[in-house]
Amino acid sequence: MLVHRNAKTTPKGRALIVQRVETDGWTVTQTAAAFGVSVRTVHKWRRRYRDGGAGGLLDGSSVPRRMPRLTSPARVAAVQALRQQRLAGAMIARRLHMPRATVGAVLRRCGLGRLAPRVERPPVRRYERARPGELVHVDIKSLVRIERVGHRIHGDRRTRVSGAGWEHVHVCVDDASRVAYVEVLRTLHHPDAVGFLERALAWFAARGVRVERVMTDNGSAYRSRAWTTPSPTTTAPTSPTASGSSSASGTPPARRTRCRSTATPTSSAAAAWAPPPTTASSTPTTASGAWRTCSSATAA
Repeated sequence: MLVHRNAKTTPKGRALIVQRVETDGWTVTQTAAAFGVSVRTVHKWRRRYRDGGAGGLLDGSSVPRRMPRLTSPARVAAVQALRQQRLAGAMIARRLHMPRATVGAVLRRCGLGRLAPRVERPPVRRYERARPGELVHVDIKSLVRIERVGHRIHGDRRTRVSGAGWEHVHVCVDDASRVAYVEVLRTLHHPDAVGFLERALAWFAARGVRVERVMTDNGSAYRSRAWTTPSPTTTAPTSPTASGSSSASGTPPARRTRCRSTATPTSSAAAAWAPPPTTASSTPTTASGAWRTCSSATAA
């Protein structure tokens, strides 16, 4: 039950009012003064208790007992029948000579305000490659460069930073194990994209994984002549379910730091990966033992 903020009584308080008068022997005037209500209110709840018992102390419905102008059941059935033919509310109103607001109210009451699509969307096919290197996803996540603390922290909107530019997170994710190689580079054009791919393939090869196929979207860098990959494949337009693994891994590492990181493996294929090189500092980042190694070299 939702009680408005100015309510003086609740069902429990109304029962106490009745108890004070009927059982404890208080007078109606004393009870009204003690509960801060009028004498009429005390009589009202006594009468409701006599007529309906404890259920009579609950809030009643605010719907009128009679509604002479209510839409007739025949008209409601006609509106439903036309809606099942996928007619819009305005068309139903014109055909039945009814106000559009009335048709809209009827459709909402009947749960027909929004129809299901005529053709259901095909279910998303989830897949996972069987072994590391069989397929890697390559994508770019562009992020605004942050040069100093903004107004959300210091609260002064008069100082603005303009022309800070962008930084581009190049991501390469193995489909089987979700191991990711990430670099933050200055551009998203093909020189940086090609160089990133070469370094990513070398990084995978150093861990004994041979990349067989590379999946990208149709970005300009990936359609250039300089972009040559083993068994290239592209995602369908507007299909985030296919490219989501690389986009979701686009969390930026430290600025201008070439970073290699692993996400939590999603299958037993992660066992094929060797631990990070002993020359770099490695620290566990999750309870499952996923590791993250960052070199201090500046990205090209």
